[in-house]
Amino acid sequence: MNLAIIKGNLTRDPELRYTPNGKAIASFGVAVNEVWKTEAGEKMEKCHFFDVDAWGRTAENVAQYFKKGKPILVEGKLQMDAWDDKQTGQKRTKVKIVMSRFHFCGDNKGGSTQASAGEGSQPDANYEAPQADAKDTGDDVPF
Repeated sequence: MNLAIIKGNLTRDPELRYTPNGKAIASFGVAVNEVWKTEAGEKMEKCHFFDVDAWGRTAENVAQYFKKGKPILVEGKLQMDAWDDKQTGQKRTKVKIVMSRFHFCGDNKGGSTQASAGEGSQPDANYEAPQADAKDTGDDVPF
């Protein structure tokens, strides 16, 4: 199984381009913060950076709705590219995420999830997440 799910902020605006046959591709980076405590109780933090490619209508949606700094949840698969460095002649590799779906994660002010989009779907700017009914006890869950 090859599945990657990350949630972070865009490190740059998506770069939208098209293949010669007209298929859209958007490339962008996502920064993900990892926070943990050491055995001594000291808070540690590390930032991981991931390159992401989106294709087709998903790429066009990402380019339209996302800019540098905006939070996003990315679902996709890992892909390793290999090539020969033209200057040194050495073999080079790079792992990136090929996105299949994304989810809006609200704004940088702590907003809630607004919508999700995959191939061929468009997010609705007026979408509001359903609110749980205060009287709902959850007894009708089918599992």
